[in-house]
Amino acid sequence: MPRAIWNEAVLVESDDTIIVEGDVYFPLESVNSNFLKQSSSTSLCPRKGKAFFYDVVIDGTVNRDAAWYYLGPEKDFEQLKNRIAFWKGVELRD
Repeated sequence: MPRAIWNEAVLVESDDTIIVEGDVYFPLESVNSNFLKQSSSTSLCPRKGKAFFYDVVIDGTVNRDAAWYYLGPEKDFEQLKNRIAFWKGVELRD
């Protein structure tokens, strides 16, 4: 089962993943929200829309903006709604 792990903590584990442009997106409701802290950062992808970020926090160590999601993705990427992806050293394992 695909998992996202950082600092040996399992952030999310789910068989319900999708891959878009090489990024693995997990269902947002499957993530252990204890490890996420809302970030004020955003970015704009002209194809996908506005991305919002979370910091990943494990035992007081912060991985800033290590997770992102789209609240209202553009029409061609609607499958990303209510999904989250990770980067910045977060490992993806099966």
